[in-house]
Amino acid sequence: MGELVLLGDEALALGAIDAGISSAYGYPGTPSSEIMEYVLKYSETNDGIFASWSSNEKTAYEEALGASFVGRRVLVTMKHVGLNVAADPFMNSALLDIKGGFVIAVADDPGMHSSQGEQDSRYFAAFARTMCFEPRNQQECYEMTREAFEVSERFHIPVMIRLVTRLAHSRAVVNTAPVKPQNPMEKTDNTKGWMLLPALARKNWASLLERQSSFLEYTTASEYNPLTINSDFTEFGVITSGLGKNYYDEAKQELPELPSHLHISAYPVPVDKVRELAENVKKIIVIEEGCTFIEDYLRGYLPQAIEISGKQDGEVPLTGELNPDNIRKSLGLAAKDGHATDMDIPGRPPQLCKGCPHADTYAALNEAREAFDNSIVTSDIGCYSLGALPPHNAIETIICMGASIGTAKGAAEAGFKPVVSVIGDSTFLHSGISPLIDAVSCNTPMTVVILDNGTVAMTGGQTTIMPSSRLKTLIEGIGIEAGHIKTIIPLKKHHAENVEIFKTEMNYQGISVIIALRECLETAKKKKSGGSK
Repeated sequence: MGELVLLGDEALALGAIDAGISSAYGYPGTPSSEIMEYVLKYSETNDGIFASWSSNEKTAYEEALGASFVGRRVLVTMKHVGLNVAADPFMNSALLDIKGGFVIAVADDPGMHSSQGEQDSRYFAAFARTMCFEPRNQQECYEMTREAFEVSERFHIPVMIRLVTRLAHSRAVVNTAPVKPQNPMEKTDNTKGWMLLPALARKNWASLLERQSSFLEYTTASEYNPLTINSDFTEFGVITSGLGKNYYDEAKQELPELPSHLHISAYPVPVDKVRELAENVKKIIVIEEGCTFIEDYLRGYLPQAIEISGKQDGEVPLTGELNPDNIRKSLGLAAKDGHATDMDIPGRPPQLCKGCPHADTYAALNEAREAFDNSIVTSDIGCYSLGALPPHNAIETIICMGASIGTAKGAAEAGFKPVVSVIGDSTFLHSGISPLIDAVSCNTPMTVVILDNGTVAMTGGQTTIMPSSRLKTLIEGIGIEAGHIKTIIPLKKHHAENVEIFKTEMNYQGISVIIALRECLETAKKKKSGGSK
């Protein structure tokens, strides 16, 4: 017990540790990475907790389910788009008879600081008909995580903790509580509750639906969903969630009268409290981070006579992060005067690090493309996606993890030639192997370039799940001819040689792989300075 200054991510991780987890799994992705990093660091000096990065979010989720099956409490972490990858086991796990407490921590990214979308993970929790907590500060990250494990075991369901970037990556003092002992290892005695054969799954689905009322009873009574009614002011009431309450608390000091207010941090939405609020006001203003999740629900809960205001009518910004200024309009407060400046501040788009090996790979690839009348280069999510920007202008598609290979396969099989797919080593291991197997099965005429810098660079330099030395063996095992698996060293002194290799493989009428092997500069610097690897 004591006080610690922690990131929101770290507070969640410590909450899980102090709740008595035995293991943790995850895949790195900003803004969630620091959760697993904290557990990993803790596990290095404390016996009894197994922590590991996984090759992708789906495998992480399934590994975590194994720990729950034998009675252990387990944490699994990912970012919001990673939940797309884990959607299959996530949705099915809501039908399982969860034994050991199972908590999934998902970090959303409103404003898309480091993501290709703003999706709101609360929709996934509602879709699966499971429960979700949404903390508004670091203390709640810690406390709600501990509570989530209790709720998971009480209702036998996976429970989601939803963070957002601003909370995940800001620090505050956190008061900790006594550590709970770990659950004994004991396999579930209800194995039928873990086998989703149709006949069994139908019973499990019925059971989940029956428990929905119990979930609502919990969230209605929860201290995390406080309701205050001011019967003397009926013009409007306010519903907040997550960080929205922090910004509302700052703005409300300027209101002549405090409106009735419901804050929601535990889902499903406490319907009775929503209706009680609605009975006392003419209008409800919804201030929530992310999508119009609560706002959409209200339109189904409440009679149409009551006005509902929020993101859909533009009173609260529909996209991007909330802040103390951009919610003022919804509360009838004037915009704060800013300090204008005549300075023309240039934009600073992200760039590859100076001397990055990817830059040399792109330089060789671009020159090789000049030998063809037309070409396509598909790519993926990672720091190498910056190759789309000047001065490289080397790639043409960025969709999702692993999509570069599948997209290239489709273009090649439509008749386009040559087609090149560019993917990082960690992304390849995450979700590039399966589409490459597809390409091998059809001997698709395409070239896959694996940028092997030996680390998960964009998310903080985590260690790649499999070392570079095994990559070629893996690719050979998939069935690609050894003569068309080339390794290049992306350095200027090898430029001419690398260009010729690209040309040769781009002309090949089959599937080929080029591994661009050179360590990330930042990782190399850390190793040289004796820092973490």
